[in-house]
Amino acid sequence: MAKALFGHVVAPRDLRVAEEIAVLRSRVARLEVEVAQLRAERDAVIARELLAMAAEEPALSR
Repeated sequence: MAKALFGHVVAPRDLRVAEEIAVLRSRVARLEVEVAQLRAERDAVIARELLAMAAEEPALSR
């Protein structure tokens, strides 16, 4: 009886859409984490390069 009521209230098509939305939200969340990691890695590389440039002696100071 509960299955019959649930099937009557929520169409299978609506369930598929809801499942697809959940999958897409999960994928977006994973991609956002990946973007944040890539940005952090890029920022770390830039910081290392800037520190290395700052440590070098200027060529015109001699």
